Amino acid sequence: MTKLYGIQYLRAAAALGVVVFHAAERNGGHFTIGAAGVDVFFVVSGFIMWVLAETRQPSPVAFLRERVERIVPLYWIATAVMVAGGLAGLFPNMKLTAFHVFGSFGFIPHVSPSDGGTWPVLVQGWTLNYEMFFYVLFAAVLFLPAARRFPVLALVFGALVCLGLALQPDGPMLRTYTSPLMAEFLIGAAIGKLWLAHRMPPATLGTPLVVASIAGFALVGFGHLPYGPATLAPLSGMLLVGVLCVEKAGRVQHMRAPTYLGDASYSIYLWHTIAISVVVKASGILGLPALPAFILSIIAGTIAGLICHELLEKPIAAWFKARRRHRKVRYAA
Repeated sequence: MTKLYGIQYLRAAAALGVVVFHAAERNGGHFTIGAAGVDVFFVVSGFIMWVLAETRQPSPVAFLRERVERIVPLYWIATAVMVAGGLAGLFPNMKLTAFHVFGSFGFIPHVSPSDGGTWPVLVQGWTLNYEMFFYVLFAAVLFLPAARRFPVLALVFGALVCLGLALQPDGPMLRTYTSPLMAEFLIGAAIGKLWLAHRMPPATLGTPLVVASIAGFALVGFGHLPYGPATLAPLSGMLLVGVLCVEKAGRVQHMRAPTYLGDASYSIYLWHTIAISVVVKASGILGLPALPAFILSIIAGTIAGLICHELLEKPIAAWFKARRRHRKVRYAA
């Protein structure tokens, strides 16, 4: 798939939105709409997975292996750091149990013993429970003929969401896997299907769609529209379609900084809260006012992600790539 710079910019904006959300939250402020970066991530993920699968035609096993290699090692390292910090007493409010740790490493939705929320040791890892479930279902769909994949995917995701709305399950696993958030992956996949079929709206609608979606997010942020998947999923889909229309018209310029932030978005997402926690702790000791502490939190969270992107994510990706190349050479011989 040709690199779509608009997608990279969306990933960067989504990651930074989550960083600002957590920085504000930890410093006594509010930027709730920043958490909608997760909704954008889910829609973009559905789009990317569909386009990659349709253009590369990987086997289900190869698809799942590539996703595991991309997601799991870095998340496990970040989770291990959090577990080690909890055992060392660096996070006084963290309560660790064997199942909490096991469930966190195993992408099993469960109730945290620390505060009763449905998230793992690394709190933002709750979204990866959705991602991994989506990858497993998507890999299963790849066993089908190409023409049947999207209808079956739509049927499965639609059934899960309808089941959740009808039953309102209390258990963390059922509540997760029947959440309306699952529909956001399907929205992204549908957009990917339209993109490959060259059935996107006219390019002239690109900018209006982007502006309208941003206005919609602003209305949600100011409380004029409800916060939730019913609102954020269509807005995220509209934003993606608008960006793709602008891209199709050749009006998306390559900018190095946001492209790099998009490349590093996964690392930023995983590691920013640890850096923010350090800044908040130091700010309390030094008596810094809330605003400087908030700004420093954003900077530290972003820089921590960029450092881990360079020192961990890129070397891990290079190692897996070299391993795959070696395997191909060995089989060819």
